[in-house]
Amino acid sequence: MTKKYEMVIGLEVHVELATRTKIFCGCATAFGGRPNSHTCPVCTGMPGALPVLNRKVLEYAAAVGLATNCRIARYCKFDRKNYFYPDNPQNYQISQLYLPICRDGYVEIGTDESSFQTCSGRKRIRIHEIHMEEDAGKLIHEEGGDRTLVDYNRSGVPLIEIVSEPDMSDAEEVIAFLEKLRLIIRYLGASDCRLQEGSMRADVNLSVREAGTEKMGTRTEMKNLNSFHAIREAIESERQRQIGLIESGQPVIQETRRWDEAERVSCSMRSKEDARDYRYFPDPDLAPVSISEAFLEEIRSRQPEFRTEKTERFRREYDIPEYDIGIITESRHMAD
Repeated sequence: MTKKYEMVIGLEVHVELATRTKIFCGCATAFGGRPNSHTCPVCTGMPGALPVLNRKVLEYAAAVGLATNCRIARYCKFDRKNYFYPDNPQNYQISQLYLPICRDGYVEIGTDESSFQTCSGRKRIRIHEIHMEEDAGKLIHEEGGDRTLVDYNRSGVPLIEIVSEPDMSDAEEVIAFLEKLRLIIRYLGASDCRLQEGSMRADVNLSVREAGTEKMGTRTEMKNLNSFHAIREAIESERQRQIGLIESGQPVIQETRRWDEAERVSCSMRSKEDARDYRYFPDPDLAPVSISEAFLEEIRSRQPEFRTEKTERFRREYDIPEYDIGIITESRHMAD
């Protein structure tokens, strides 16, 4: 009898925020520009340069947290994630490990925000946390050459990382979850979420287990997927690879893998790290953030009417056909 397998999938979604300046300095965040022209001593990690938190980053992070039903921490802080890579000029990234700004949220898929439907019509995908951090620079590998160039324009661009629980079981659920997140964030104006420009990208954590069992399989992580097409193909390819290993009696190794769009295969990058490998410690240059009820009320008062509410109201007040409602509410600007 042929064994049946099921996938267990969780996501780490990185979203560049729509601020005019970077998270800890006054350099521009505009996409493009001459390489290394949007830089200063802070975002290039010069000795003695001190970071200052951009208040708008905090506002956007709290707004996304509220819109995704998260609990907003009244006290959060930044930590240093230490690693050594050419696009990381400080040799550490400022992130939030121990006390992130948002925890314990969820979004529902299978509603009017996507075409995905479960048996009951909707499914809740839990959000473990949302944290603020800075982006790294960008490496450009010369095609056919032997040089790699680095552009630090993206270094210090503000990110939120949305970490889901492993609640998804196939590519369609993953796409539905990402579409829902993208709609929410665009309605807030917190990011344009343009996958092709890298302002929204997903890391897919995937494991395979025999259907009906509770024990988790060994997971792998596929980094920086920036199109729905690539996500679908990468998930299917990794599913088949892991099942092939299991059925041939070989172990699945916990590792980070890179998806090659041209070759349509993934390849191993490195063994999977955990928090101990990064030697996290509280950032000594940034004070902890204390969030007041007045600040949260200000953020709540600015929250827009989201697509779900608009859809219900348009249906009730205007008796618009479902197809037309779907088109109209695809963007906040169109709906307004």
